[in-house]
Amino acid sequence: MSNERINLKKDVKLSVLDLAPVVEGSTPSEAFKNTLDLAQHTEKWGYNRFWLAEHHNMEGIASSATAVLIGHVAGGTSKIRVGSGGIMLPNHAPLVIAEQFGTLESIYPGRIDLGLGRAPGTDQLTARALRRENMSNGEDFPEQLDELMEYFQPTEASHVSAVPGKGLNVPIWLLGSSGYSAQLAGRLGLPFAFASHFSPEHTIPAMRLYRSSFKPSEVLQEPYAMVGANVVAADSDERAAYLATTMQQQFLNLVRNRPGKMQPPVENMEELWTAYEKAAIHQQLGSSIVGSASTVKGKLEKFLDETGADEIMVNASIYDHQERLRSFEIVSQLFK
Repeated sequence: MSNERINLKKDVKLSVLDLAPVVEGSTPSEAFKNTLDLAQHTEKWGYNRFWLAEHHNMEGIASSATAVLIGHVAGGTSKIRVGSGGIMLPNHAPLVIAEQFGTLESIYPGRIDLGLGRAPGTDQLTARALRRENMSNGEDFPEQLDELMEYFQPTEASHVSAVPGKGLNVPIWLLGSSGYSAQLAGRLGLPFAFASHFSPEHTIPAMRLYRSSFKPSEVLQEPYAMVGANVVAADSDERAAYLATTMQQQFLNLVRNRPGKMQPPVENMEELWTAYEKAAIHQQLGSSIVGSASTVKGKLEKFLDETGADEIMVNASIYDHQERLRSFEIVSQLFK
């Protein structure tokens, strides 16, 4: 996007996306322990924020009660920002979200982020179970967003107040994997986070649309964009490629509509996928960054040059918790 190369040490903030992954042979309880341990380590390593994502009816993802887990992580850390990446707004009444995040902000002032998405974060049957009579398809997302933002205002627009929530400064982010939320975030002058980790082909168009649509607001005078990226770092390219087969198996299971727990890495993916599945997964994981420190550094710089992002949010689907910690440590050292 610019003629000057990105300097990882000063130009871009570094953050974490976590799904509280449940690996094969473990439980959600163990996943929560690992999530908190990761948050404590990444706080120590200088990461800016730690976000958790709402998913439902997925055996390998334990972050369904996202606000509860945010409280767990915020309570076990002291300075890293903690938030949602994201809360799926159509799944909830805006008042409930305002109260939940008003509560979190009241307990952990100045550390809570509210990232919002408009997808269900699950299949249609589970969405129906979540939403009951309110089967929103996301078309009323702008109206729901407006209602939610009103609950945080210091003056009452209706007879209903969010307590706690009213008058609190909880930063709201819009999340997206296409152009819809990019344009809406720009029009409202809100920060925007793009899910490049599973929608790489739409990243550049969405970032351009966000910036071209941007109108200054009380929140932001200039656009602020974050991109999500899968990063698997290890002490060698070969080791990183091996560890990354866990992520590839995750997406393979999604392609086959058989999501499950996170699987251990394998020596040879060719034995598991067809040529068609391989091509589909490589397209979906096109922005993934896998390798040793030097390899990851070069790929990160190129990715951030292309996107012009102000912040990068790293997701790492790695089976072994110690290997996962090591990956985040390697990445953090590139930004110091």
